[in-house]
Amino acid sequence: MMFENMEEQQARQAILDSVKEYCDKYHKKEAYREGDRIPYASRVYDYEEMTNLVDSALEFWLTAGHYTEQFEREFAEYLHVKYCSLVNSGSSANLLAFMALTSPLLKERQIKRGDEVITVAAGFPTTVTPMIQYGAVPVFVDVTIPEYNIDVTLLEAALSDKTKAVMIAHTLGNPFDLGAVKAFCEKHNLWLVEDNCDALGSIYEINGEKKLTGTIGDIGTSSFYPPHHMTMGEGGAVYTDNPLLHKIVRSFRDWGRDCVCPSGRDNLCGHRFDRQYGELPLGYDHKYVYSHFGYNLKATDMQAAVGCAQLKKFPAFVERRIHNFNRLLEALQSVSDKLILPQATEHSIPSWFGFIVTCKDGVDRNKVVPYIEEKGVQTRMLFAGNLTKHPCFDEMRKAGTGYRVVGSLAVTDQIMENSFWVGVYPGMTDEMIDYMAKTMIEAV
Repeated sequence: MMFENMEEQQARQAILDSVKEYCDKYHKKEAYREGDRIPYASRVYDYEEMTNLVDSALEFWLTAGHYTEQFEREFAEYLHVKYCSLVNSGSSANLLAFMALTSPLLKERQIKRGDEVITVAAGFPTTVTPMIQYGAVPVFVDVTIPEYNIDVTLLEAALSDKTKAVMIAHTLGNPFDLGAVKAFCEKHNLWLVEDNCDALGSIYEINGEKKLTGTIGDIGTSSFYPPHHMTMGEGGAVYTDNPLLHKIVRSFRDWGRDCVCPSGRDNLCGHRFDRQYGELPLGYDHKYVYSHFGYNLKATDMQAAVGCAQLKKFPAFVERRIHNFNRLLEALQSVSDKLILPQATEHSIPSWFGFIVTCKDGVDRNKVVPYIEEKGVQTRMLFAGNLTKHPCFDEMRKAGTGYRVVGSLAVTDQIMENSFWVGVYPGMTDEMIDYMAKTMIEAV
C-alpha cells in the first residue's frame, strides 16, 4: 500500500504533491486560437487552489473552520476593514447586509416593514429581493449612461419620511458616485449598503483618501461565484467597521443565535450557563439562545480554502482586468459613433467586471448581439435591465403597491433595450481582446 510506512503528515503531503502534478498536467488551458469561444468570464486558478481544496477535504471538517478564519482575517486586511463574515453566496451576503439593518438592536435606526430603501432597477435582483421579502419598500430611481450607476441628482426627490437606507451596486465594477451618495446618507442619517459583488478591487477617492469600494458605506458585500473577480465556487462576504453591525450579521448568518462562539468551541465568554435571556429560565444554555430570526448561511472550509489561494493572486487579477478594459476601449474608439462606450465614474479607478456598450440610434442590438455570439464571443445583458418589468413584479405592478418609482426610468429602459456587455476577465489574452474588438466592429 502507498501509505503503509508513512506518518499521516507524510501521506498527506504525498497526496498534495500528486494533486499538484495532476493540476499541472490536466488543467492547463490550451493557447487561444482565433475563433475559439471567448466566454464573458471564467475561473483563473492553478495548483494552489486545488491543493488547498484537497487539503481541506482531507481534514474532513467540512463546515467553517481554520481556512474560514484565515480567509476572513486576510480578506479584511486586504479591504482595510475591521470585520468580515464569510457566507455561502453574494446573494446571501446581500440578504445578511439588509437583514442586519432590521435588528431591534439598532433601536430608532432599525428598518421596519413599510420603511423605504432607495435603489435602482438597472441591476441584479438580489440587491432588491431582501427588501421585498422582508416587507420594506424599494424606491427606484434612474441611472446614467455611460456610467450605468444611480443618477444622484434624483436622491432628494426619492427621500420621504419613511426612508431608512440606500442600497445599490457598483455596476460592472464602475463605482457609483460615492461622494454624493455618502453625503446624502450622512445628511439624512441613512444607512448605506454597497453591493460590491461586481466591483471587488475598485477604488474611489473620497475626502482626499483613496479607498476600496465596499468599505465606504456602513456595510459592503462581495460574491465569489465563478464569474466574479475571484472565486471559491459559491461564496460571498459581508464586511463592516461597525462592531454592532458585525455582531448582528454574525447572528443572522449563524441561525439567529445570540452566542458568538465559533463552530467546535464553547463558552468563550465564560457565561454560558449563568445569564437571563428573554423569558427563558435563568442559566439556559447560551448556545441555544436566539436574538434574531436567522438562517444558516455559512460557507464550508473547502470553499474558504480555495478563496485563500485566490486572494494571493487577486491584485494581479485587478491589474489584468484594467489592462483588458483599456485595450478594448482603445480598439473600439473607431465605432464610438455607433456605440456609447463606458466611462469610469469621476474620482474612481474601476476594477472592471465587464465592458458595457449601448447601441446608438440606427444600430439594432437584436442584430448586433447574435452576430457577436455566432462569432464565438459570449455576451450578457445588464442583468435585469429594468427589474420592475419582470414577472416577479407582476402582482405588485398590478396592485400598485410594494415599491415606488421616482420620476421615470427612461434611461433604465434604454439600457434594457439597447445595451449589452462582454467580459474582460483576467484569463483573457491580448489576442482575445483584439478578436472581440474586431468582431464588435464588424457587428455594427
